[in-house]
Amino acid sequence: MVDTVFLDLDGTLVDHRSAVWEAIGHIVQAAPNATAPPDELATLWWTLEGRHMGEYLAGRCSFAEHHRRRLRSFLPMLGEPVPEDPGPLDSWIAERYITAFEESWRCYPDVQPCLENLKRLPRGPRLAVLTNGDPEQQRAKLARFGLLEYFEAVLTPTELGVAKPVAYATACRWMGTDPAQAVNVGDMLESDVNAAAVAGLTGIWLDRGIDFVTGGPSPIADEAVLRIERLTDLPVHLSRASD
Repeated sequence: MVDTVFLDLDGTLVDHRSAVWEAIGHIVQAAPNATAPPDELATLWWTLEGRHMGEYLAGRCSFAEHHRRRLRSFLPMLGEPVPEDPGPLDSWIAERYITAFEESWRCYPDVQPCLENLKRLPRGPRLAVLTNGDPEQQRAKLARFGLLEYFEAVLTPTELGVAKPVAYATACRWMGTDPAQAVNVGDMLESDVNAAAVAGLTGIWLDRGIDFVTGGPSPIADEAVLRIERLTDLPVHLSRASD
């Protein structure tokens, strides 16, 4: 019987990739001194995000510093000087990027129907968000779309001390559940599904038809992987599993 369901956030509940590309797209289109075409600059920004987010998740820098490192590499390509002090870098991120990024957040339409249906299950599971993002920003996303009330916890590396793909055992202990009674649902086949299975949880792949990192087609999964195409399929799956 499933006691607890962990849900990933970016790419699962909120369309993070589209928000990044929309926000940075406005910036590069309006850059008069850019040293590369807008498409190349947007791709560079996405690449830098992955690189420096990895440093943050590994504990090698703060969340604010990961933004600064990204910007130090990006500003020369944008044709802008790189300030030596962190203050102007922080201001650039806050005023030129974060504002546009937050305006571009979109919740997937299948999210709230899924959560409502999970609440109606006779033995509905406890719900928690398990995400590698910054806790303040991730809670702001959930609050924006009225989703916080559905979750018992929002677990990030700040709370757990570790990030996915190694956070699952710690998350289960935090929730007081046995991994064998827990499910993790996410859009990343390796870090959300396969890694969860290694930790003893049931991993369910939400295949939205796009690879989160590359933007290309979804990866090919083993036939044994539990796969859904819409979050609204999750309550039905869990109901059958508990019968």
